[in-house]
Amino acid sequence: MSVVIENAVLAGTGAPSYGAPIKEVLAYYAANRDSVAIASGLVALYLPLLLVFVTGLHSLVERRGGEGADWSRLAVATGAALSAIFVLVNVLQIGLALSAGGLPEVMPAFELIWQVHAAAFALALPMLGATSIGAALAAHESGLTPAWQRLLGLVGGSLLLVAGVGNLAIADGSALIFVGLLGFAAWLVWLLVTGVRLVRS
Repeated sequence: MSVVIENAVLAGTGAPSYGAPIKEVLAYYAANRDSVAIASGLVALYLPLLLVFVTGLHSLVERRGGEGADWSRLAVATGAALSAIFVLVNVLQIGLALSAGGLPEVMPAFELIWQVHAAAFALALPMLGATSIGAALAAHESGLTPAWQRLLGLVGGSLLLVAGVGNLAIADGSALIFVGLLGFAAWLVWLLVTGVRLVRS
């Protein structure tokens, strides 16, 4: 839910795409400091929850006999890497919001921070894809989820990996990002239905 709210806040305030002119980026961050603060606060909430989820899944898989434990280890490792990258993405976003209000015009340093922010986000996509695939296979092999949930996780993760291959293009504003967003939506659905099953378990 936090992820959905975060994206709704950014979309609702007209957050610029990575292909937007840098002047629009500066104007957005100068005018939407509060919205960025809300979105970044939500990230600080859901990243620890993601780590709790993948480590909890790994523990549950091992308690059920260890089938799929290698996949759950992959999910833990890539989930940790994903969290680190998302911390960087949001630290840079906070920096953009803090600096934009005091800039009369675009400075080279501001543009560089925006580019690094875009590159970090693009690199997060394959990490999320690997986390999705690892978690989906681990949950299914241990008997926690049916085949359709495994398929959903694999499709979502594969789309994220495909988008991740084009990370430079995405950071430069390519429409390839929508492939990643479709995979991200599939991952959220998988996470919701699997989370309910794990709580019951």
